[in-house]
Amino acid sequence: MSYAEERWTLEDITALFDGVFGQRYQTRLIRGDDEPLYRPANNETPYHQVIFARGYFASALHEISHWCIAGSQRRLQEDYGYWYCPDGRNAEQQALFERAEIAPQALESIFTHACGRPFNISVDNLGGDVEVDRSAFTARVVSRAQGYLKEGLPVRANAFLVAINCFYSHQKALADAIAEGQAVLDQLDVTASA
Repeated sequence: MSYAEERWTLEDITALFDGVFGQRYQTRLIRGDDEPLYRPANNETPYHQVIFARGYFASALHEISHWCIAGSQRRLQEDYGYWYCPDGRNAEQQALFERAEIAPQALESIFTHACGRPFNISVDNLGGDVEVDRSAFTARVVSRAQGYLKEGLPVRANAFLVAINCFYSHQKALADAIAEGQAVLDQLDVTASA
């Protein structure tokens, strides 16, 4: 196993997410099977689940990105209340997919780079009957990521970015990285009550 493989474990990214958000938002990051899914808490499971696909590190970051954008009402609905059209989309469906994916993939790219990994755009339509303009979609994602970095990230996204920067870029201990991510959320609470 190489240093890179040791550095990017599912256990670490799960511990970072659960550590920053688990108690405050009753939300956990869960390794799933073939398809990612967001599942709100229910009678059987008392916490919300951000389920990523097949143990892929990139899928975990992508699903975290969706969660960081979803508002409080969306987080009460399975898959945030969105309809997902799987691989094999026509031109209209692909255009809708790309519009919905710009912001999450922009956040995912920021998170991925903070982890020290290369980011890959996903147009997610390998079996579709439409020619996908990958470079145009990439440009929109890059532009949105630059906007986030200039204007500021959503609060939960910023808290997660702080935690992963501490852990991956500054090589702080897991507990310290979690504490710094939580401090971002705590500061928000202090500001809101002032």
